[in-house]
Order: sequence, then C-alpha cells, then structure tokens
Amino acid sequence: MRHENTVFHGLLKAVPRGRFEAIVKRASGDYRVRRLPCWSQFVAMIYAQLSGARSLRDLEAALSSHGARLYHLGVGQAVKRSTLSDANSGRPAALFAEVFALLLDRLQGRLQGRLQGRLRGRLRGRLGGEGGEVVRLIDATCLPLSHTLHGWARFTDTSASAKVHVVYDPTAALPTYFSITPGRVNDITAAKAMPIEAGATYVFDKGYTDFAWWAELNTRGCRFVTRLKANSAHQELSHRPAAEPNIVSDTLIRLTHRVARPRVNPYQDTLREVVVRRDGANTLRLVTNDLDAPASEIAQLYKTRWQIELFFKWIKQNLKIRTFLGTSQNAVKIQIITAIIAYLLIRLAQEAWPTTRGLQHLARLIRANLMHRKSIPELLEPPPRPAKPPANPQISMDLAHVHA
Repeated sequence: MRHENTVFHGLLKAVPRGRFEAIVKRASGDYRVRRLPCWSQFVAMIYAQLSGARSLRDLEAALSSHGARLYHLGVGQAVKRSTLSDANSGRPAALFAEVFALLLDRLQGRLQGRLQGRLRGRLRGRLGGEGGEVVRLIDATCLPLSHTLHGWARFTDTSASAKVHVVYDPTAALPTYFSITPGRVNDITAAKAMPIEAGATYVFDKGYTDFAWWAELNTRGCRFVTRLKANSAHQELSHRPAAEPNIVSDTLIRLTHRVARPRVNPYQDTLREVVVRRDGANTLRLVTNDLDAPASEIAQLYKTRWQIELFFKWIKQNLKIRTFLGTSQNAVKIQIITAIIAYLLIRLAQEAWPTTRGLQHLARLIRANLMHRKSIPELLEPPPRPAKPPANPQISMDLAHVHA
C-alpha cells in the first residue's frame, strides 16, 4: 500500500530539516542534550499550536497516541511533559526566531511574483500610490498573564502581561518583524529597536509619538502617517482647500513643543495635519511628513492600520497564544514565536494550493485533520465519492423469486 503522509507532515515540509539543523548547530541548541532534541521540541510546540492543546499533559497524551506517525516526522522518542517543560525554559528562543526568518523569506519569495503584484495593485487602486510602494504597519498587543506565576512580566501588584510588537505587511498579510517584551515596556521603546526599511511608508498610532524617532524615519527617506496628540504644540503655516467630503482640514504645520527647556524639538521639518471626519465618531487628527499626496490617500493609509488589528485577533482566536504551557519568560517567548511560525505554515499552505476559502476555513480543516493521512489539496477539494455500481436486474429478479 502506498504510504500517505499526514496533514501535519505536509505542513512541516515547508521547514527544510537541513536548514533547521544548521540553525540548531549555530545556536548550540542540542549541546549536551540526551532527550528531546530541538527538532522534536519544535514539532511538539507546532503541534500544540495547530491542535489547540490546553496543557502539557494534554499535549503529551495526544503525541503519545500518534507515536507511529510522529516517527515519520523525525521524532524518535516519546515527548514527556517534564522534558518539554525543561526544554522550553532553557533552550534559546532566538533559535525559533531564526526559523521564523527562514519561513518568512520563503513565503515572501513565493508571493513576490504572483500574489504580491495582485495585492499591491489593489492597494494602489485604493490609495492612488505607486505599485512598488512598501507599506508597513506597526502596533503591539498585550497578552494577559498570571501575576502570581509570571513574576518577570509583573506590571502592577495585581496584573502581569507580555507584549508582542509587530511590523506587518498589509499587502502580503504577513508579519515581517516582531519582538516580545514584558507588558510594562513602552511601545516606542520597542519601535526604536526595529529595523527601518529605507523609503518605506510606516503607519502607526499615537502611542509611537517620539519626535526624535520621527526625525530618523524622515532622514531614512520614509513616509509616515500617524495621529497627533491633542497636547502636541504646533504652529500653523498655511491651509489647503479640503476637496474631499470627509476631509475637514488640510494644514501645513511645524512642531513647537520643546522636549526640555534648553533643547529644541528634534523634528524641525514641516509636517502636514489632515483632519478626517469619521461616520458617527469624532474626527481624527492625522499627521504625516508627506506634503504632496492627496488628503484622501493619507486617510486611507491610516485606515489600513486596522489590518494589523485583524491579524492579532486571528492568531488569538486560532492559535495557542492566550494560555501558556510554561511560566518562564523563555517558555512564553517560544510559545509566541511558534504561534507566529504556525501562522506562516498555514499561509504557505494557502499559497501553495490557492482556494476561494479563507485562511480561517483552512485553519479549521487543518485542526480537524491534523494527523489524518491526507494531503492539503484533499482537504481543500475532497475527492468525489465513488459512484454506486448499477444494480444487476437478473440478481434482483432472482432475489424476488426467492422471497416469493
């Protein structure tokens, strides 16, 4: 009988085993490891993400029930919860971050020709910008933790949280960069450590108000769109006519707020304030260093920021990122990183076998059939049922005669 790989095996084929082992060797991940090498740990954590395991005990039981099929994935020994817990606490989380970079590079290469061109065309049609424009959304989301178990993430005496800071590509629906910090770390502190793509357009909320960082983006040739805080002192230079119906005002301004009395504002160039009217809500005060684009394009750019909120919502609803299998900072980081890797694996499956169904539907099918011996195309397009053979009239007559 022909061997058929499981759905889980088909997903993991996107991670070249040789490249993974090279990453492990550079990080000395398997140094003095007698049980549960990094590959087995990786397989177990991805299985936890895709299956929705509620605890290490649940994960151990589920994996042990599929021991024969895990053998074909390169997991030679049974995965014990105590051994996995120790591995998550002690193995370097940066190892899994490199796996994320490996998959991201592969997925971006696949998207560059077909999907990325189509999505950029849609974005160009909505924004009126150039087709090669690179748009990046910046935001962070908090993940509540138990303040009694996660002391490293303590925010107040009664609360603790971890925070995931993400740079997101809305045209490809992909996170291009992330970092994980305790919840008490300010968003702008993490943003200053993010790599800046020269010439890109960055969209972020007013939580990233830092005039020195804005000046750095401007120096690197980046366009940015954000919100202006109500207490940001500025001087109006000139007004432009508001041609679009949802644009209240379009004004060139210069920031006058001093960071400290003996220092001038680090952002000295002219900015542009666009006040946008929202349906059934207050107006938005947007600020940008783009002095030439139509005001409606600036408003539409800021509207795309909602896509990163949808990304956060998706991974929280479909992956294991709300409750954690470990309490140490390293264990929490590994679980969050493997959740993002699982998202990339599902996106790779979606791009390898295009379908009219959405990512949500594919994730549900994968969870329901994770260890079934099927291929991804069979999940998306199940084979037709074999037709019933036509009844033999002679046999029917003989049966009728017997009953008579």
